[in-house]
Amino acid sequence: MKPQMANHVPNLVDYIMTEKLDSTLRVDKAIEYALGHIEKFIVKDFEEFCGIGVIVTPEQIENAVEKLINENKEEIVTKRYRYNTGLLMQKVRNILPWADGKLIKNEIDVQFVTLLGPKTELDLAPPPKQDKKNKAKSDVVETKTNKPVKNELKVTEETKTALTILDVMKKLNFHKPGENFKSDEYVITENTHKLLQEHLKVKTRFPPEPNGILHIGHAKAININFGYAKAHGGTCYLRYDDTNPEKEEEKFFVAIKDMVNWLGYQPDKITHSSDYFDQLYEWAVTLIKAGLAYVCHQTADEMKGFNPEPSPWRDRPIAENLQLFEDMKNGKIDEGAATLRMKITLEEGKLDPVAYRVKFFPHYRTGDKWCIYPTYDYTHCLCDSLENITHSLCTKEFQSRRSSYYWLCNALNIYCPVQWEYGRLNVNYTVVSKRKIAKLIDCGIVKDWDDPRLYTLTALRRRGFPAEAINNFCAQLGVTGAQSAVDPSMLEALVRDHLNHSAPRQMVVLEPLKITLENFPSNKAIQLEIPKFPDNPESGIRNATLDKVIFIERTDFMEEGIKGFRRLTKSQPVGLKYAGLVLSVTKIVKDNKGVITEVVCKCVDVKEASEKPKAFIHWVSNPIEVRVNLFSPLFNHKNPEDPNEVPGGYLSDCNLDSHKILNGLADISLKGTKIYDKFQFERIGFFSVDPETTNDLVVVNQTVGLREDAGK
Repeated sequence: MKPQMANHVPNLVDYIMTEKLDSTLRVDKAIEYALGHIEKFIVKDFEEFCGIGVIVTPEQIENAVEKLINENKEEIVTKRYRYNTGLLMQKVRNILPWADGKLIKNEIDVQFVTLLGPKTELDLAPPPKQDKKNKAKSDVVETKTNKPVKNELKVTEETKTALTILDVMKKLNFHKPGENFKSDEYVITENTHKLLQEHLKVKTRFPPEPNGILHIGHAKAININFGYAKAHGGTCYLRYDDTNPEKEEEKFFVAIKDMVNWLGYQPDKITHSSDYFDQLYEWAVTLIKAGLAYVCHQTADEMKGFNPEPSPWRDRPIAENLQLFEDMKNGKIDEGAATLRMKITLEEGKLDPVAYRVKFFPHYRTGDKWCIYPTYDYTHCLCDSLENITHSLCTKEFQSRRSSYYWLCNALNIYCPVQWEYGRLNVNYTVVSKRKIAKLIDCGIVKDWDDPRLYTLTALRRRGFPAEAINNFCAQLGVTGAQSAVDPSMLEALVRDHLNHSAPRQMVVLEPLKITLENFPSNKAIQLEIPKFPDNPESGIRNATLDKVIFIERTDFMEEGIKGFRRLTKSQPVGLKYAGLVLSVTKIVKDNKGVITEVVCKCVDVKEASEKPKAFIHWVSNPIEVRVNLFSPLFNHKNPEDPNEVPGGYLSDCNLDSHKILNGLADISLKGTKIYDKFQFERIGFFSVDPETTNDLVVVNQTVGLREDAGK
């Protein structure tokens, strides 16, 4: 039972004591009715809702079971006692909602024996074991604590076609619009039901602070807020929580909207917390007049900690508070000399959270109009109320603010949304703190917020991660209260799978070695037609040039082969992919330092080769230059912010060799590609065209590698 229905408890107890509520089902329905009718409890409706006085006879149960068994007779006879009788019980319950569950079960057992006879040895034998290989493992393990838990997601065929974010959102057990009062800790006032009647359609919001670039954790928040609204036919706003003008920049406003759109979502409306500064100020005055807020002169250090001593100014006169707050607004009080605090104790023991503080800093949108700015604790719930949000969805760390959220809305006698919390997403081998990323940039460890080694959304886009794969990643994580810590390989696996079906193949050589075909079968270059997707030739072709001089990977040649090496050596031929040729070495050219600069080969048609080559390698001919950015993890340890794991701090854990630049050669068909175009470089990995690409030079970023060993 919930506190909201406390006034109805005596009635429910009477019904139980008089055995009118004589089953668990009826008691559950009684609680449901009581929660839905806090103010208006109508006895006749209540008894009808709970089935009080309704009697279900054994004959009715017998007839209902017999009818359903006949309807499913063929399947029952086939499966015998392995048939799921729970389905039958549920169907009987749908027909006879007030029937006794034990009587239904007994009747089903009797009629099964009548139809099938006694159980045989085969019926009693254990069922065959399920093939574990085809069973998708859960990616998030829920725990009773908020400690990070290891993810063990395996990308199987089931995962690839698993639930979408809309499927996940449809299954969430959040309250229905208009039924806010059924939620835990929700406070009911005399105006609650009247206010809720105006909020019967799902409305959510994504409220980032415009003081940095969104990261992978925000992708989860975007998917949950926009996805929940879309799954339930509602709307979702993008609201910039712009209450800290010192750290806000125009580029962050632009980048946030860009990332929301990139993930495939369009806000129904874009708003700013600053849109409501006038109303927020008026409500602060209302709180002061009601004796629920006061001006305090304690410093931030004095207010820190749990269960601190009450402020000596907590009970100052209302008139004095009003004057001081106006002085704060008019710039007559220095920064740090005064704050406006609300009279409430949070769950975590924090006393009287700050509502307003003085900041002499012009606002990006309002200019010099204000020198006092509201805090998150004050602004968040009030903006939700002003925008008629039904579901205020946030991460678990804000659970301790839920009581102040409800208290503040009800103190002002305004509509109160419901706050729901979900587990925050953490990714290993990275940091996502805006302050720490800014430090990495300042120290020159990374170039900017979109450096592909970071896990900001702009960085992931630049690295080549498709938005669809990120959304799929969020869907597979699901929505639970448990905090999760996932390895980057989980996301990379979903990215790889998506690109494997969407990124056309291309031949690029990262470390070129010149090969001259001394008996090239043509006096001019040959144009080849190569499928963009070898497994699906109908998806299109691309043209590639084959000439007398080609270039292969330097690692695809060894002068003297070793055990297991299947590519080109002095004594071992190799095939050229798509060319239909087999190469054999006739001469090796070296410079004065002994470095191989060229290999001369003879070529034969693969159909005429004396022996089938052990491997086919990629190549380029008449190529263009391409700059290739290769990346490895930015941090050496799984938890670079953990002082136990990295005593020297996250900056000391950086892998300074995490970015490698190669000057490679690519087929000329790569010229003219667009920024963010994605390709699979055969036998190497997946790559994306970088924004630094010019008309003269193509620049690509490594997205993820291939599953297979490229050396085969």
